[in-house]
Amino acid sequence: MTILIAIYVTIVGLLFGSFFNVVGLRVPVGESIVHPPSRCGSCNTRLGAKDMVPVFSYMFSKGRCRHCGVKFSPIYPLFEAATGIFFLWTYLRFGLTVTAAIGIVLVSLSIIVTVADLTYMRIPNKVLLFFAPILIVLRFIWMDAPWWHYVLGGLFGGGLILLVGILSKGGMGMGDVKLFALCGLALGIGPAVLAFMLACALGTIFGLLLIALKVVQRKQPIPFGPWLALGTLIAYLYGTQIIGGYLSLIG
Repeated sequence: MTILIAIYVTIVGLLFGSFFNVVGLRVPVGESIVHPPSRCGSCNTRLGAKDMVPVFSYMFSKGRCRHCGVKFSPIYPLFEAATGIFFLWTYLRFGLTVTAAIGIVLVSLSIIVTVADLTYMRIPNKVLLFFAPILIVLRFIWMDAPWWHYVLGGLFGGGLILLVGILSKGGMGMGDVKLFALCGLALGIGPAVLAFMLACALGTIFGLLLIALKVVQRKQPIPFGPWLALGTLIAYLYGTQIIGGYLSLIG
């Protein structure tokens, strides 16, 4: 039964990942997520069912439009696969629980925000406003720590990014502030601190790698939202173990 549920969760993740791509690409520029239907950006041909099977359509078509041959962006299969993997990972980690449901919502938010921030360097308010009540309700339905633990997490997340933005004179946007406030509320204070540390470490490593490979220039801005999202997911999935392991080393 566990294997069947795992397969189902993965398929659902892949399908939602395809939808999250649409949301992340359209909402920041004020477009509808339902109209017009998905089309090739080059020849304007409407994509059929065989063109929109998550990941596999891209693989079988070798990343090209079947009609005009133009290359599609690899962002589509990448984030479809990432959503499926994280949905499965969350289920295997927490089972069919409210904790898993919170994790699935965080994954969904993270994928949409990452697509939007990488494409436009914007984190849409509409996306945050949609997910905020869902996360707040789920978190306060199920708390494995006192309520103030999560409130402090939200205050820490939003306050710290706001402070960094002020000190860096615009190095962080208000989208990052609101995103991490929401993530901090879902995580709680301890995991929120860990998530920020992970985001900084991952963002720095990746940024230096891009500079070394001359993909970006030294002073070229790099979106931080994706790293906040990834740090949040790691902290949510394994924060207790990471923090416990660190405390045992220094204890």
